[in-house]
Amino acid sequence: MTTLLKNCRLISPDADLDSAAILIDGERIKRIYAAGDALPDADQVIDLQGNMAMPGFIDVHCHGRSGLDFSDGTLEATTAMGVDKLKEGVTTLLPTTLTLPEETLATSLKTAAEYVKSGVKGCKIPGVHLEGPYINPKCLGAQNPDFVRAPDIAEVKRLNDIFPVIKVSYAVEMPGAAEFSAELLAEGITPSCVHSAATYKQFLDGYNHGLRNLSHFCNQMTALHHRDIGLVGAGLAHDDVYIEFICDKLHICPDMIGLVFSIKGCDHIQLISDAMRASGMPDGDYTLGGLPVVVSDGAARLASNGALAGSTLQICHALKNVVEITDMPLSELIKTTSWNQACALRLKDLGRLESGYYADIAVLDYDFNVQMTLVNGEVRYQK
Repeated sequence: MTTLLKNCRLISPDADLDSAAILIDGERIKRIYAAGDALPDADQVIDLQGNMAMPGFIDVHCHGRSGLDFSDGTLEATTAMGVDKLKEGVTTLLPTTLTLPEETLATSLKTAAEYVKSGVKGCKIPGVHLEGPYINPKCLGAQNPDFVRAPDIAEVKRLNDIFPVIKVSYAVEMPGAAEFSAELLAEGITPSCVHSAATYKQFLDGYNHGLRNLSHFCNQMTALHHRDIGLVGAGLAHDDVYIEFICDKLHICPDMIGLVFSIKGCDHIQLISDAMRASGMPDGDYTLGGLPVVVSDGAARLASNGALAGSTLQICHALKNVVEITDMPLSELIKTTSWNQACALRLKDLGRLESGYYADIAVLDYDFNVQMTLVNGEVRYQK
């Protein structure tokens, strides 16, 4: 089946085309048409009415949505995330776990396998992201201290046998963690540092073992200091290090967002939601990893100490924030929503609106509200 999306502003890495059209053949993009080109016939024609068409967003760090959490270990929770993330333009999702016992993690991964097998019409879920449990107990944030443990590649392999583990976030200074980086890479899994008090020297040890990612940059990691640049300095100093960024103006203030983009550019920043179950829900009382959380004015904080406990951010709103803060061209900023994620995790044929790529497309109005989301050329959400 062929589908023609016409009358759109096409935004893709290094491309910004007014009055463009996209021809889809089956699951992939067949051709892009510029303004004035003669348009072909198609089985289905959709007029996008001048709205922006972008590569479908890839959220590599998301714990929950719509009142449910991936770590609940239910198919209902995984399905709610997979379907409702379409509303924010996400077409590929890495459900993200917490610091929990192995049997709890295993149950969650089984639900991801069930989701894929069921064929539900939601986001693609190619694998999961393990955040913890191999973190520094002095840098918990909203993670549960009862289940922190040392890096264990055997445990990761057991979980990977249930459903693909694509990314693991851990503290690189923990015993054996630098070597753990290389062990993950040998399994085809992307290592990333988080919840860490690592010195720059300890980061370099991991870097020399293949570490090239930092999760929720600036949050629960060693800050920039004039005697040791820490993990924040490492992310800024190394052009080849990918950083996840929670651009809700709360985890990261607007001035810091602008500073990081001015130093780092757009080629190695990945916008993430780090969303917990309250995303898409009203303020109120929730939980994260069994810990009570209070959400007020959209900010999720632990009831016990006020620490930030994930976010309620949606990716489309994160993009709007960085557009307003940085005033950088959309053709550059769009790299941070999917292309960089695809490159960092080696996800093929995703993140661009070009011939041969999967027709994963987010259609947004000029206030960055999602109007339509297509996955593999199929409309799976329409406002």
